[in-house]
Amino acid sequence: MSVEISRHWRLNPQRYRLVGEECPRCGGKIFPPRDVCPYCADNEPQPSFKFSGRGEVFSYTTVHNAPEGYEDQAPYTVALVKLEEGPLVTAQLTDVSSGEVEIGMPVEMVTRKIRVQGDEGLIIYGYKFRPQLQAA
Repeated sequence: MSVEISRHWRLNPQRYRLVGEECPRCGGKIFPPRDVCPYCADNEPQPSFKFSGRGEVFSYTTVHNAPEGYEDQAPYTVALVKLEEGPLVTAQLTDVSSGEVEIGMPVEMVTRKIRVQGDEGLIIYGYKFRPQLQAA
């Protein structure tokens, strides 16, 4: 269990704040962080980049037969979200029924419970996306 806890904390910036990288050579925005820029193949250390968390639904599907550990959530909608800064992110949608989801729908990142792990009941939180709230 200690390996899972340390891995959990190491991944916090990605899970809670959508922190990726910005390539110093080409300016490409990268998520999740990688050793080599997928745009220009530069392998210099990348500075951290905090994504806005806003984007739009690029594609989506509804999961009816969930993998182990997620059965209690089925059915649920998973989307490819195109972030404002460019990268595509796969994430579960929340606060919306599958019948309301549309390609191009504006969404924003929120931190939510993903699942409970192990006999100790470690609650894993991470990012999901919900329809963008309109400014009043």
